[in-house]
Amino acid sequence: MQRYSIEEFVERSAEKDLSEGFFELESERILEVNLGNAGGGLVWTKMGSMIAYRGDVDFVREGILEHGVGKLLKRGLSGEGARLTKAQGRGKLYLADEGKKITVLQLENDAIVVNGSDLLAFEDGLGWDIKIMKKLSAMVAGGLFNVRLEGTGLVAITSHYDPIAFRVTAEDPVFTDPNATVAWSGSLTPEFKTNLQLKSFFGRGSGESFQMKFRGEGFVVVQPFEERSLQSESSS
Repeated sequence: MQRYSIEEFVERSAEKDLSEGFFELESERILEVNLGNAGGGLVWTKMGSMIAYRGDVDFVREGILEHGVGKLLKRGLSGEGARLTKAQGRGKLYLADEGKKITVLQLENDAIVVNGSDLLAFEDGLGWDIKIMKKLSAMVAGGLFNVRLEGTGLVAITSHYDPIAFRVTAEDPVFTDPNATVAWSGSLTPEFKTNLQLKSFFGRGSGESFQMKFRGEGFVVVQPFEERSLQSESSS
Protein backbone atom coordinates (compact mmCIF):
# COMPACT_ATOMS: atom_id res chain seq x y z
CA MET A 1 0.00 0.00 0.00
CA GLN A 2 1.39 3.38 -1.01
CA ARG A 3 1.36 6.21 1.52
CA TYR A 4 1.91 9.89 0.83
CA SER A 5 2.47 12.94 2.93
CA ILE A 6 -0.08 15.70 2.42
CA GLU A 7 2.45 17.65 0.34
CA GLU A 8 3.27 14.60 -1.79
CA PHE A 9 -0.41 13.86 -2.37
CA VAL A 10 -1.19 17.45 -3.42
CA GLU A 11 1.84 17.53 -5.71
CA ARG A 12 0.97 14.18 -7.28
CA SER A 13 -2.70 15.09 -7.77
CA ALA A 14 -2.24 18.76 -8.74
CA GLU A 15 -3.84 20.19 -11.86
CA LYS A 16 -1.59 20.42 -14.89
CA ASP A 17 -1.62 23.24 -17.43
CA LEU A 18 -0.93 21.51 -20.74
CA SER A 19 -1.80 24.59 -22.86
CA GLU A 20 -3.89 22.50 -25.24
CA GLY A 21 -6.48 25.18 -25.97
CA PHE A 22 -10.12 25.73 -25.10
CA PHE A 23 -10.79 22.10 -24.10
CA GLU A 24 -8.03 20.29 -22.23
CA LEU A 25 -8.15 16.83 -20.70
CA GLU A 26 -6.91 17.27 -17.14
CA SER A 27 -7.26 13.50 -16.88
CA GLU A 28 -9.21 10.95 -18.89
CA ARG A 29 -12.21 11.66 -16.64
CA ILE A 30 -11.91 15.42 -16.01
CA LEU A 31 -12.27 18.12 -18.68
CA GLU A 32 -10.71 21.57 -18.22
CA VAL A 33 -12.36 24.41 -20.16
CA ASN A 34 -10.24 27.56 -20.55
CA LEU A 35 -12.83 30.32 -20.63
CA GLY A 36 -11.86 33.71 -22.02
CA ASN A 37 -8.22 32.80 -22.52
CA ALA A 38 -7.31 30.10 -25.02
CA GLY A 39 -10.87 29.98 -26.32
CA GLY A 40 -14.17 31.77 -26.11
CA GLY A 41 -15.85 33.12 -23.03
CA LEU A 42 -18.86 30.80 -23.14
CA VAL A 43 -19.40 27.06 -23.20
CA TRP A 44 -22.49 24.84 -23.06
CA THR A 45 -22.27 22.09 -20.44
CA LYS A 46 -24.39 19.25 -19.17
CA MET A 47 -26.29 20.44 -16.11
CA GLY A 48 -24.61 19.30 -12.91
CA SER A 49 -21.25 18.50 -14.54
CA MET A 50 -19.22 21.31 -12.90
CA ILE A 51 -16.89 19.98 -10.21
CA ALA A 52 -14.64 23.06 -9.70
CA TYR A 53 -13.54 26.31 -11.27
CA ARG A 54 -11.06 29.18 -10.92
CA GLY A 55 -11.68 32.79 -11.84
CA ASP A 56 -14.87 34.69 -12.56
CA VAL A 57 -17.37 32.24 -14.05
CA ASP A 58 -21.16 32.58 -14.09
CA PHE A 59 -23.56 29.71 -14.65
CA VAL A 60 -26.87 30.31 -16.37
CA ARG A 61 -29.47 27.64 -16.88
CA GLU A 62 -30.71 27.48 -20.46
CA GLY A 63 -33.38 30.14 -20.96
CA ILE A 64 -36.88 28.75 -21.23
CA LEU A 65 -37.53 30.32 -24.65
CA GLU A 66 -33.94 31.01 -25.63
CA HIS A 67 -34.02 28.52 -28.48
CA GLY A 68 -37.66 28.72 -29.43
CA VAL A 69 -40.83 26.88 -28.52
CA GLY A 70 -39.90 23.80 -30.56
CA LYS A 71 -36.81 23.07 -28.50
CA LEU A 72 -38.71 23.90 -25.33
CA LEU A 73 -41.33 21.25 -26.07
CA LYS A 74 -38.72 18.64 -26.97
CA ARG A 75 -36.68 19.46 -23.89
CA GLY A 76 -39.76 18.94 -21.73
CA LEU A 77 -40.29 15.51 -23.23
CA SER A 78 -36.67 14.50 -22.93
CA GLY A 79 -36.39 15.13 -19.18
CA GLU A 80 -33.48 16.33 -17.09
CA GLY A 81 -30.86 14.67 -19.28
CA ALA A 82 -31.34 17.30 -21.98
CA ARG A 83 -30.90 20.27 -19.64
CA LEU A 84 -27.94 22.47 -20.47
CA THR A 85 -26.08 25.15 -18.54
CA LYS A 86 -24.16 28.08 -20.02
CA ALA A 87 -20.87 28.83 -18.29
CA GLN A 88 -19.42 32.19 -19.19
CA GLY A 89 -16.66 34.49 -18.00
CA ARG A 90 -12.90 34.16 -17.56
CA GLY A 91 -11.23 31.32 -15.76
CA LYS A 92 -10.75 27.57 -15.72
CA LEU A 93 -13.79 25.32 -15.49
CA TYR A 94 -13.56 21.64 -14.59
CA LEU A 95 -16.24 19.19 -15.73
CA ALA A 96 -16.93 15.51 -15.09
CA ASP A 97 -19.86 13.11 -15.29
CA GLU A 98 -20.01 10.22 -12.82
CA GLY A 99 -16.41 9.23 -13.49
CA LYS A 100 -17.06 8.44 -17.15
CA LYS A 101 -14.22 8.60 -19.67
CA ILE A 102 -14.11 11.79 -21.76
CA THR A 103 -13.34 12.07 -25.46
CA VAL A 104 -12.86 15.47 -27.13
CA LEU A 105 -13.85 15.74 -30.79
CA GLN A 106 -13.01 18.57 -33.20
CA LEU A 107 -15.85 19.15 -35.67
CA GLU A 108 -14.87 20.73 -38.99
CA ASN A 109 -18.12 21.54 -40.78
CA ASP A 110 -19.29 18.16 -39.50
CA ALA A 111 -22.43 16.87 -37.84
CA ILE A 112 -22.67 14.33 -35.05
CA VAL A 113 -25.56 12.97 -33.01
CA VAL A 114 -24.83 12.24 -29.34
CA ASN A 115 -26.93 10.37 -26.82
CA GLY A 116 -28.22 13.02 -24.41
CA SER A 117 -26.74 11.15 -21.44
CA ASP A 118 -23.28 11.17 -23.03
CA LEU A 119 -22.93 14.84 -24.05
CA LEU A 120 -20.67 16.70 -21.58
CA ALA A 121 -19.88 20.04 -23.25
CA PHE A 122 -19.64 21.86 -26.56
CA GLU A 123 -18.42 25.19 -27.88
CA ASP A 124 -20.80 28.06 -28.32
CA GLY A 125 -21.43 28.64 -32.01
CA LEU A 126 -22.13 25.02 -32.88
CA GLY A 127 -25.68 24.48 -34.04
CA TRP A 128 -27.62 22.04 -31.90
CA ASP A 129 -31.06 20.51 -31.63
CA ILE A 130 -32.72 17.86 -29.51
CA LYS A 131 -33.84 14.84 -31.51
CA ILE A 132 -36.48 12.63 -29.93
CA MET A 133 -36.68 8.97 -30.90
CA LYS A 134 -40.26 8.43 -31.89
CA LYS A 135 -40.17 4.68 -32.31
CA LEU A 136 -41.57 2.82 -29.31
CA SER A 137 -38.66 0.41 -29.37
CA ALA A 138 -36.18 3.27 -28.89
CA MET A 139 -38.25 4.88 -26.17
CA VAL A 140 -38.35 1.80 -23.96
CA ALA A 141 -34.94 0.37 -24.79
CA GLY A 142 -32.56 3.26 -24.19
CA GLY A 143 -31.93 6.96 -24.56
CA LEU A 144 -35.20 8.66 -25.37
CA PHE A 145 -33.50 11.66 -26.90
CA ASN A 146 -30.28 12.66 -28.65
CA VAL A 147 -28.59 15.96 -29.41
CA ARG A 148 -27.51 16.78 -32.95
CA LEU A 149 -24.50 19.11 -33.20
CA GLU A 150 -23.18 20.62 -36.40
CA GLY A 151 -20.66 23.18 -37.57
CA THR A 152 -17.08 23.81 -36.51
CA GLY A 153 -16.00 23.55 -32.89
CA LEU A 154 -15.16 21.26 -29.99
CA VAL A 155 -17.46 18.64 -28.46
CA ALA A 156 -16.76 16.55 -25.35
CA ILE A 157 -18.58 13.23 -25.06
CA THR A 158 -18.45 10.64 -22.29
CA SER A 159 -18.50 6.87 -22.12
CA HIS A 160 -18.26 4.13 -19.54
CA TYR A 161 -14.78 2.68 -20.19
CA ASP A 162 -13.14 2.88 -23.63
CA PRO A 163 -15.52 3.47 -26.55
CA ILE A 164 -15.20 1.74 -29.90
CA ALA A 165 -16.08 3.29 -33.27
CA PHE A 166 -17.43 1.18 -36.13
CA ARG A 167 -17.25 2.25 -39.75
CA VAL A 168 -20.66 2.03 -41.43
CA THR A 169 -21.28 1.52 -45.15
CA ALA A 170 -24.34 0.80 -47.26
CA GLU A 171 -23.00 -2.70 -47.93
CA ASP A 172 -21.96 -3.41 -44.35
CA PRO A 173 -24.50 -2.02 -41.83
CA VAL A 174 -23.87 -2.07 -38.08
CA PHE A 175 -26.42 -3.12 -35.43
CA THR A 176 -26.09 -1.78 -31.88
CA ASP A 177 -27.74 -2.01 -28.49
CA PRO A 178 -29.49 1.36 -27.91
CA ASN A 179 -28.35 1.36 -24.28
CA ALA A 180 -24.69 1.06 -25.36
CA THR A 181 -24.85 3.53 -28.26
CA VAL A 182 -23.00 6.81 -27.57
CA ALA A 183 -22.92 8.73 -30.86
CA TRP A 184 -23.08 8.47 -34.64
CA SER A 185 -22.47 10.45 -37.82
CA GLY A 186 -24.94 13.21 -38.55
CA SER A 187 -25.35 11.70 -42.02
CA LEU A 188 -26.86 8.51 -40.59
CA THR A 189 -30.45 7.91 -39.51
CA PRO A 190 -30.85 4.76 -37.42
CA GLU A 191 -33.60 2.28 -38.06
CA PHE A 192 -35.06 0.17 -35.27
CA LYS A 193 -35.40 -3.58 -35.31
CA THR A 194 -37.52 -5.50 -32.82
CA ASN A 195 -37.40 -9.18 -32.04
CA LEU A 196 -40.74 -9.83 -30.37
CA GLN A 197 -39.76 -13.29 -29.11
CA LEU A 198 -36.67 -11.95 -27.40
CA LYS A 199 -38.64 -8.93 -26.20
CA SER A 200 -40.99 -11.23 -24.33
CA PHE A 201 -38.14 -13.32 -22.95
CA PHE A 202 -35.69 -10.61 -21.89
CA GLY A 203 -37.99 -7.68 -21.15
CA ARG A 204 -38.25 -4.26 -22.72
CA GLY A 205 -34.80 -3.00 -21.72
CA SER A 206 -32.80 -5.68 -23.50
CA GLY A 207 -30.45 -4.76 -26.32
CA GLU A 208 -30.96 -8.23 -27.76
CA SER A 209 -34.67 -7.54 -28.29
CA PHE A 210 -34.29 -3.95 -29.60
CA GLN A 211 -31.51 -2.97 -31.95
CA MET A 212 -30.48 0.16 -33.81
CA LYS A 213 -29.50 -0.43 -37.42
CA PHE A 214 -27.03 1.97 -39.05
CA ARG A 215 -26.65 1.86 -42.81
CA GLY A 216 -25.04 4.41 -45.12
CA GLU A 217 -21.66 6.14 -44.96
CA GLY A 218 -20.34 7.14 -41.56
CA PHE A 219 -19.58 5.75 -38.12
CA VAL A 220 -21.25 4.75 -34.88
CA VAL A 221 -19.69 4.81 -31.40
CA VAL A 222 -20.62 2.33 -28.67
CA GLN A 223 -19.43 1.71 -25.11
CA PRO A 224 -18.95 -1.59 -23.23
CA PHE A 225 -21.80 -0.72 -20.89
CA GLU A 226 -25.60 -0.65 -21.08
CA GLU A 227 -26.64 2.78 -19.88
CA ARG A 228 -30.35 2.87 -19.13
CA SER A 229 -32.05 6.24 -19.02
CA LEU A 230 -34.45 7.46 -16.38
CA GLN A 231 -37.25 7.05 -18.90
CA SER A 232 -36.51 3.39 -19.57
CA GLU A 233 -36.11 2.64 -15.88
CA SER A 234 -39.46 4.22 -15.02
CA SER A 235 -41.21 2.37 -17.84
CA SER A 236 -39.81 -1.05 -17.00
